[in-house]
Amino acid sequence: MSRVTFRERARYWFDNTMSKGTASLIGWLALVSVALILVVSGLTLWLAPEEPEGVGGPGHVLWISLMHALTPSKVASDKGSVAYMTVMFAGSLGGLFIVSMLVGLLSNGLKQRVDRLRRGRSRIAESGHTVVLGWSDQVFTIVGELAKAHASQRGSVIAVLADRDKLAMEEEIRERAGDLGRTRIVCRTGRPTEPRDLSLMNLAAARSVVVLSPEGEDPDAHVIKILLALAKRSGIHPPVVAALTSGRNMAAARLAGGPLVHLVDSDDTASRLIVQSSRQSGMSVVCMDLLNFDGGEIYLRPAELLVGKTYGEALHGYHSATVIGLRTSAGVALNPPTDTEIGPKDEVIVIAHDDSSIWPAAGAPKIDESAMAVTERAKHAPARTLLLNWNGRAEQIVRYLDGYVAPGSELEVAADHPKAGANLTGLRNLTVNVKDCDTTDRFALEALGLGLFQHVIVLSDDRFKADHADTRTLMTLLQLRDMQTKLGEHYSIVSEMHDESNRALAEVTEADDIVISDTVIGLLLAQLAENQHLADVFGYLFDSRGSEIYPRPASAYVGTGVEVGFSTVVEAARRRGETAIGYRTAYARNKPPHYGIVLNPDRSRRVSFGPHDSVIVLSER
Repeated sequence: MSRVTFRERARYWFDNTMSKGTASLIGWLALVSVALILVVSGLTLWLAPEEPEGVGGPGHVLWISLMHALTPSKVASDKGSVAYMTVMFAGSLGGLFIVSMLVGLLSNGLKQRVDRLRRGRSRIAESGHTVVLGWSDQVFTIVGELAKAHASQRGSVIAVLADRDKLAMEEEIRERAGDLGRTRIVCRTGRPTEPRDLSLMNLAAARSVVVLSPEGEDPDAHVIKILLALAKRSGIHPPVVAALTSGRNMAAARLAGGPLVHLVDSDDTASRLIVQSSRQSGMSVVCMDLLNFDGGEIYLRPAELLVGKTYGEALHGYHSATVIGLRTSAGVALNPPTDTEIGPKDEVIVIAHDDSSIWPAAGAPKIDESAMAVTERAKHAPARTLLLNWNGRAEQIVRYLDGYVAPGSELEVAADHPKAGANLTGLRNLTVNVKDCDTTDRFALEALGLGLFQHVIVLSDDRFKADHADTRTLMTLLQLRDMQTKLGEHYSIVSEMHDESNRALAEVTEADDIVISDTVIGLLLAQLAENQHLADVFGYLFDSRGSEIYPRPASAYVGTGVEVGFSTVVEAARRRGETAIGYRTAYARNKPPHYGIVLNPDRSRRVSFGPHDSVIVLSER
């Protein structure tokens, strides 16, 4: 074993100090500069002690040497003996070298600093901000909706951490999220699975955290890893909302995230919405209106002024808000029995256009008894449903559909997917038939006899990339529309798509409902980031048990062609054991963005319903 020499040790120490960065290099330059000034001053005092004229001593010589080192051009104005000029010239050459090195180091250090800022590696110094971890198409929906929610707030900030270029993220958000108003976007480049990168987001001062499910293989594993990284961080972090693609990973995610994490099952939520939309035309539009921050939103308010009253009486308790349910110690209940008494610790669940517009009604509601036409609800009859295409969530959709339909109902699955109709044992109400069919082929669709079905569901084929799958869905919808027009057939159509930008194209097909699953999940995450207490409300709304949203013929509540206030409609629904939350006009059912749906209408405005208009209610089937 050879012995390390002193020279090697010295060189090793020097290499280590040089590798410490710009500050270390500038320190070495400072030492070299001091040495140069001392050497030049010593040589001047030795070789030319009397020069230049007027020298006041060693201190003056040091000053002259410093000036020559910092300003090499100063040697041009020097006068004196050969020895003096030679020493000054040598000092100026050394100064030229040092100044050049200093300029280069400062320039390089500044460039590194700018590159670091460009890469987004500095720690943010915000408070009350919303943090988004990860990157997917849902980020544009979430950022856009949170910006609407914070429109009246000054200094609102949304911070995004993803393993992408900072400038590229900011530019793409500006292009696709639309006008963000007063909300500022702060992007940082890093891996959300690394605790060191999470420290850039100042999580301790954040308002909430949203964890996105990325695109690609096994996205849930990535989400769980982020939750583990959040749990590993010492200190308190704000409430976390995370999206998973599969319910099978919920238990592992709950264990990883802890009690402050609320999990959203993307496949489960999208499946429930597709099934409900297939049963009630316009359901997806109603849910989108409730989930976004454009119109009616759901709020929870203390029931102080309604304590001791019944839920039926509370339906008329607000001037510009619509009561839809109660939150008690037992949990959330939408459209509970009208005789349910409201307790002092209960909360009222309402739909309102803004939280500042929720105030009690003044006096008794104006109800027109002569205009009411309360009829019995139609019985739940067996139905025939056609399911076109197949994907990973199709089995779940079929099982949820089985929980909705009446016994004796039929489902026909038409797809050329190799797994179509697999694992569908144990159904109670549905009889399933499977046919091989290219759903983009006109002749194959005609052979199915679509006029025999009441409902058609068009799924996105997961064998293709999202954009290609949406294109195939559009082709199928166009064929269905043309067949309906030419053959005079009537059946509801609900379709599933991936990209929100394809909605405008799909609207040409006049499908009853178009479910953009990524957009729905993005809207839900934005709502829960603002108020996690709404999780139980939306969970109840998407569940097949309890009350759900139904569009019912307006003629079942009030006479057609008669002008009435919405309070009369609310009272008519109450007498049927239902909660009226809005209505839908037939003439505007194909006009975006609300497609004829009005939620939480103005109680004082009178409206006249036509024979094809609907009242939207919360009801037990």
